[in-house]
Amino acid sequence: MLENKEGLCTEQKNPSNIMSRRRAAEKRTIIPDHKYKDTVLAKFMNRIMLDGKKSVSEKIVYGAFDIVSNKTDKSPIDFFHEALNNVKPSLEVRSRRVGGATYQVPVEVKSKRSQALALRWLIDASRKRKDKNMSDKIFNEIFDAYQNRGSAIKKKEDTHKMAESNKAFAHFRW
Repeated sequence: MLENKEGLCTEQKNPSNIMSRRRAAEKRTIIPDHKYKDTVLAKFMNRIMLDGKKSVSEKIVYGAFDIVSNKTDKSPIDFFHEALNNVKPSLEVRSRRVGGATYQVPVEVKSKRSQALALRWLIDASRKRKDKNMSDKIFNEIFDAYQNRGSAIKKKEDTHKMAESNKAFAHFRW
């Protein structure tokens, strides 16, 4: 450990544990939903849930899945996963400060983060829709995402365009 003339440390005290000062945060285990036994669907329901009302969010999602099973011949859970895969981004931009200037540096998105972003974008896009009830909004957004159109897909494409246009700063990647 080196000290400068003000008595401040200039070297990191614990180089092996860079982020957290104490310990790594525990990963929470998500309990799968009771109908389809799927953890991603459980995460989706948890994101929709407001004020801890899980039964209401389950009713909304299962209602949307009933509409999917009525209007299409595919399994609702497969339909949902395919729509989610269409929304998942592969690139995003992160701000990187170099020499007083801030650059938008394109980086690849990790799978957990891409899933989280896709769920967030689907829910945000469905909340902004002008349908009558939430299960219709969810169904219509999932259906649009399945067909590679809609607000969530537009958000993904905008993210990819931003990363593509800032490809010149890729050498600032860390």
